[in-house]
Amino acid sequence: MAYATTPNSESLAPHSNSIKHLMAQAFSFLFLTLSMSLAGMAIYHFVMAFMTDEALANGLIKTINFAVVSLAIFELGIGISKEYTSSNDELEDNLFASVRRSITRFVAVVCVALVLEGLIMVIKYSQLDLAGNLYYPVAIIASASILLLSLGGFLKLTEHVEPATH
Repeated sequence: MAYATTPNSESLAPHSNSIKHLMAQAFSFLFLTLSMSLAGMAIYHFVMAFMTDEALANGLIKTINFAVVSLAIFELGIGISKEYTSSNDELEDNLFASVRRSITRFVAVVCVALVLEGLIMVIKYSQLDLAGNLYYPVAIIASASILLLSLGGFLKLTEHVEPATH
């Protein structure tokens, strides 16, 4: 009776690494393309704010929204590219430092995006006399504060990983 043989895990390792590398490149390309598209939309809204009868403040707010989201997606694409397409030796030597830097950059961009969104909502609600709805932007700003405090805790707990550069 003939038994089907299954390949051992050592023979699959080069294929799984190449698949991981290919998928990382695909996702990185996807996020970078989305980022460029959103940056283009930010430029479009900026130009249209000056060329149309739309309120300038609303056009600038849309521009800021698109630009900040574009930056966050760009950071995500770059982080994926750096973490998953590096060589194994380079990745193992600097894994924690690389992850620490990537997380710090991404969370910082998200915090800025949340704070800007909260401030924009405060401005909009105050212009429209909707003071009763200020709970939402306050909650967004409080969430950004908690996220920033969590990032500080993460950096404090992982400070031994990255050598001091002083």
